[in-house]
Amino acid sequence: MHDVSRTSQLAQRRGCDPRWIEAIRHGFGHRTWGLTEGRAESPSATLPLSLVSTPWFGRFLVSLPFINTAGIESDDEASARGLVDRAIVEADRLNVRYLELRGERAVPHERLVTKGDAKVHMRLALPGDPDVSWKQLDAKVRNQVRKGDKSDLTAVWGSHDLLNDFYCVFSVNMRDLGTPVFGRRLFAAILDAFGSDAELCVVRHGDRPVAGALLVHGTDFTEVPSASALRAFNSTNANMWMYWHLLRRAIERGKTVFDFGRSSPESGTYRFKKQWGAQPFPAVWQYYVRSGSIGDMRPENKRFSMAISVWRRLPVWFTRIIGPPIVRGIP
Repeated sequence: MHDVSRTSQLAQRRGCDPRWIEAIRHGFGHRTWGLTEGRAESPSATLPLSLVSTPWFGRFLVSLPFINTAGIESDDEASARGLVDRAIVEADRLNVRYLELRGERAVPHERLVTKGDAKVHMRLALPGDPDVSWKQLDAKVRNQVRKGDKSDLTAVWGSHDLLNDFYCVFSVNMRDLGTPVFGRRLFAAILDAFGSDAELCVVRHGDRPVAGALLVHGTDFTEVPSASALRAFNSTNANMWMYWHLLRRAIERGKTVFDFGRSSPESGTYRFKKQWGAQPFPAVWQYYVRSGSIGDMRPENKRFSMAISVWRRLPVWFTRIIGPPIVRGIP
């Protein structure tokens, strides 16, 4: 049985790795910086911020875009409130539409609107042995992984040397979902910023890349900011097979928590992650809204339904050109 309380403690302790600031700055070209409270050598609270700005969507102040958890990391409520006050001043000065803080615990503040029910973090407590992890899996999951074993699949690990193969799978999957694709530059920046703590996994069917994932390893956890598989190869169970290898990799590197990322409760991705034994933990996003509404830029907004439908019919090569300039402006 998984120790859910241990998972929660580990997840909430970790904060935001400062290397994400460099990755976001170089990967998107956003102005990105950090605010601190207390002594410079030992701050009592920290808040990374990124100015997301494009002519077609406007300006937003976010902590942080792309990643699941950033927001305020604080030893006490007074320091946290002090950082919120300063972030609000920055939001007013920069004339943004809203300030968005992506955390796991709400900071009590009268000028913030809390939205804590739209997404959850899906996390799994890992044992110290892959064989123990295998035995903990549901029989249906193990059977799907075994089918992958029989499908001529191979997994390779690397860094920049696998970026082209990874991005090929990722961009096709994003097109199929109707979502503008992140630029190759973002993933290169993450690999640069995290060094040996970031790696790519590419699954091949014969010689063809059919699935790929980016892993980022923290002190005691591994997270998967991006994972994709080609729908045309669903019969090989490449995605299930890959995720088992991702879990094994995290265990082999001594990690005790695997972070599957965010999902909407009861969505398809939520059920996919839950079948591995992952448990939900709150994703608390707080806002200081200056104009418009919180939901204006969310993909589930009905005004984007036509754009999603059109995007799915575009050639992949074209989405790789126009996708990155579009998505860099979405908070």
